[in-house]
Amino acid sequence: MPPRPSPERSPGATDEASSHVRAALLAAQQALRHAGVGPVIVLLVGPETAARGETADLLNAWMDPRGIVTRAWGKPSDEERERPPFWRYWRTLPSRGQIGLFLSGWYGPPILERAGRTLGKGAFDRRMARIAALERALADDGAVLVKCWLHVDHRKQRTRLESLAADPLRRWRAGKPQKHRLSLHRRVVAAWKRAAAVTGTEQAPWHVIDAAHRNQRHLAVATRVLEGINQALAAPAAPAQPPPAGTRGSQVAVPDHLGALDLSLAVDRERSRTALERQQGRLYRAQYRARERGVSTVVVCEGWDAGGKGGAIRRATAALDARYYRVIPIAAPTDEELAHHYLWRFWRHLSRAGQIVIFDRSWYGRVLVERVEGFAKPHEWRRAYDEIRQFEEQLVEHGTVVVKFWLHVSRDEQLRRFREREATSYKRWKITDEDWRNRKKWDDYVAAVNEMVTRTSTRRAPWTLVEGNDKRYARLKVVRTLADRLKRAARR
Repeated sequence: MPPRPSPERSPGATDEASSHVRAALLAAQQALRHAGVGPVIVLLVGPETAARGETADLLNAWMDPRGIVTRAWGKPSDEERERPPFWRYWRTLPSRGQIGLFLSGWYGPPILERAGRTLGKGAFDRRMARIAALERALADDGAVLVKCWLHVDHRKQRTRLESLAADPLRRWRAGKPQKHRLSLHRRVVAAWKRAAAVTGTEQAPWHVIDAAHRNQRHLAVATRVLEGINQALAAPAAPAQPPPAGTRGSQVAVPDHLGALDLSLAVDRERSRTALERQQGRLYRAQYRARERGVSTVVVCEGWDAGGKGGAIRRATAALDARYYRVIPIAAPTDEELAHHYLWRFWRHLSRAGQIVIFDRSWYGRVLVERVEGFAKPHEWRRAYDEIRQFEEQLVEHGTVVVKFWLHVSRDEQLRRFREREATSYKRWKITDEDWRNRKKWDDYVAAVNEMVTRTSTRRAPWTLVEGNDKRYARLKVVRTLADRLKRAARR
């Protein structure tokens, strides 16, 4: 059961404590900014008369607003409805060193839908499980979540509504009849209790705060925020927690997916030209139908250096209407991207309904190059498999088609292509010292790819492994597979 509110205190008794907390908050915020840890995400959740906005205003007044991101969400816009529900939250997450004040946040819509009886228990519980996974991913990445339920009991809710109804200047705030508002209040509280039973975790616990008295409420929330900032500041000294046994990061048997591929597969030049044009025609028609039906597509292109990703992407995009696709080349993260969860930069690029976004390298870098080169610690890349599956499941549940390619070549074929690039003036820019260094870790990358495929290939977002020694065969397989997947999706 969720914790109970603290006993009421006299508002006047909080004045001296408020001054102390206010000074400590400002000092802690400055320390947070300079340390570059966190972020601290504050969720203010509660019934409609809990004065969430007033509390957020006070926190902005007590601290430096330049280091605070304050957001409240209403009904989703057309742009938001055309993307998975969490898109609008991911794109506004504060960076490390910042504080985010979210009024209701990702809890608001499902609690109101449940209270309004438009969301069943099963669907509500699944939404809460998604939220718990989101909060776990953020907390694992160093974020501190301060979740405050601003509680107004039924008797006080009735008193507030009666006060509003009796005041000619504020009567408009009362809205619907009191009986309806009181009934809705009961259901909102019941929905939150059900939510808290799933999402009240050790990493992201709920704090229940009595919202009856203004000063008491402000002091209690500010104190919780101060504790959250101090927790973030202390985090670097804490040892990393390994994933729980039997869940994230558990051992699984890893087949040799790459070794099972037949790299001798090839197609002659004349046959490939005719076949490619036929498949490009199919892809164009499939894109048109998907566009009409509002079906979005996310394409992931991964593979070895010189594995043929660029050539395969160009053959696919040659068949597409340029107005409705984007290619996102992924390089080393910028300073802004490093200040967020690694999935943040990919959520931002999700397209609107009916469009295609192609990632030339992707979020799988977390379990490939970052794993092999040591940019991510073992506990970070191990938990990424679960985070990636959660991410892709949200895309699929929203109706997005997820198509993932790994373009595989032999070690000898890669060497031949490297030397060809060095010998060709207009291709020389493609080969770098880093490519040669990565080649020395071939076996490590093979192990990483095989584990990646084993852990993240699902029924609705499977990996397509492409035999790439023959470029014409590889390009044809990529275009044909993409056309097949889009055609099936457009029929639904």
